[in-house]
Amino acid sequence: MTRGKGVAAALFLIPTVLVFGLFSWWPIIRSVVLGFQQTNLVEAATFAGLDNFRTLLADPLLGTAVRNTLLFTGLALLIGFPLPLLLAVLMSELRRGSGLMRVLVYLPVVVPPVVAVLMWKWFYDPDSGLFNQLLGLVGLGPYPWLQSTGMAMPSLILEATWAGAGGVVLIYLAALSSVPTELYEAAELDGASVWRRLWHVTLPQLRPILLIMLLLQVINTFQVFTEPFVLTDGGPEDSTVTVLLLIYRYAFVNGDYGTAAALSVSLAVVLAVLSAVYLRLTRAWGTK
Repeated sequence: MTRGKGVAAALFLIPTVLVFGLFSWWPIIRSVVLGFQQTNLVEAATFAGLDNFRTLLADPLLGTAVRNTLLFTGLALLIGFPLPLLLAVLMSELRRGSGLMRVLVYLPVVVPPVVAVLMWKWFYDPDSGLFNQLLGLVGLGPYPWLQSTGMAMPSLILEATWAGAGGVVLIYLAALSSVPTELYEAAELDGASVWRRLWHVTLPQLRPILLIMLLLQVINTFQVFTEPFVLTDGGPEDSTVTVLLLIYRYAFVNGDYGTAAALSVSLAVVLAVLSAVYLRLTRAWGTK
């Protein structure tokens, strides 16, 4: 590359770097700084050292939020990770109606998240909700979907899985199109069923994308906020309080922006370390 072309490339790159730095890196830096300050964002901030982190660790609700977040992540992955893959495989096997199926599967992604959650809140209504009305036709219910400490979290996970599966299905369908058809043809000649082709052909070929999607879903579920905020507001009895909902309460309910920033930074560090360890452990797996 000549010097003139290098200068031209740098000039085109500068606006992108500035915009990225302004809207991505600057908020991160401000959050880190804010985590060591005491401020209400109106008066001048004062240096607090590690006081915000001590306040955070002394809050008994932190342990509850962490446990609920881990529970949500575990159950969401148990249901939401294999389901999109199975749907993608079944849709790729369809000879007719695959286009309609793709539209129906992706439709929840088009619905704005808050609108989708509010719709499901009506579905879960213990008196006039759709689910209890349908179950009542066969003599079941009514069930306190969001009012029970045992049912509230699974109810949130069900809605989150429905809302997020469509985009993941399309990613898997795109990945399936890159699998050599000769492998499937050879498996069919050997008499392999759909499930054996899935296990011996599809999964090995999709291993790199599966590993990346698993990490992305872990990061996404760790940051769940909309469902517990709109559906339950963390209830009943704090059974659905998550880390992000606790951050929201610190900042916008208690006005304690320093502790909210401290918890945000702590969550970011945990996810960064988790991602680094995961990528290192799976580096070899993705190439086998």
